[in-house]
Amino acid sequence: MSARIVAIAPAYNEKGKIGRVVAKVPRAAAQEVVVVSDASDDGTDEEARAAGATVLRHETTLGVGAAIRTGLKYGLEKGYDALVVMAGNDKDDPAEIPRLVAPIFERGADYVQGSRYARGGAYGRMPLHRTVLTRAYPRLVRLVTGFPITDATNGFRAISARFLKDPRINMDQDWLDRGELEYYLQLKALMLGFQFEEVPVTKIYPDLSAYKNYTKIRPVTDWIRNLRPIFYLTLGIKS
Repeated sequence: MSARIVAIAPAYNEKGKIGRVVAKVPRAAAQEVVVVSDASDDGTDEEARAAGATVLRHETTLGVGAAIRTGLKYGLEKGYDALVVMAGNDKDDPAEIPRLVAPIFERGADYVQGSRYARGGAYGRMPLHRTVLTRAYPRLVRLVTGFPITDATNGFRAISARFLKDPRINMDQDWLDRGELEYYLQLKALMLGFQFEEVPVTKIYPDLSAYKNYTKIRPVTDWIRNLRPIFYLTLGIKS
């Protein structure tokens, strides 16, 4: 039986970008592209659907974590073996999906993290605060888990269905509705001893003058929020 792969892109008001994202996914690399619209009101849904995506919609804005969770649950329900999460704002290169999923099918990996900083990876010019934070956060993850991760904040990832089905993984926690879910899953994979790999990928950034139109991340508030999984899981406050 051939491997079944789904590509999932959370999106909130990404008209003008989401269609390109969907169109770039090689059909040989993923059997289905799912866009989870977090109550977009700018035509994102229609653009994604016209490009060939399956569109799942939240009627109220819940957060990127909730959107990713909706996509992952859909993928599990449909019986996919590997679930790829990628940016809905065209900052990832879907042509690299085969590289992301290869460790799952070739070596039995459970969680494959895309890394712009690994040998062979690439990235454009980033704002200073983002450069600092994307370099600093992996150091915390290494300190907590002992794994030599290079890019813990990159949202381009591939996850095995068997990992998500493990009873120790609980995505249905309210505190994971925003950015925390991505870091929660990553840390659980490392802390529970699942097979974890990094592969080099490309992170695409616009000119700095256009950066604010490409990201919904708030430089201080969201980065503080994204530290919660480290503290909660390390201290045993959450599971």
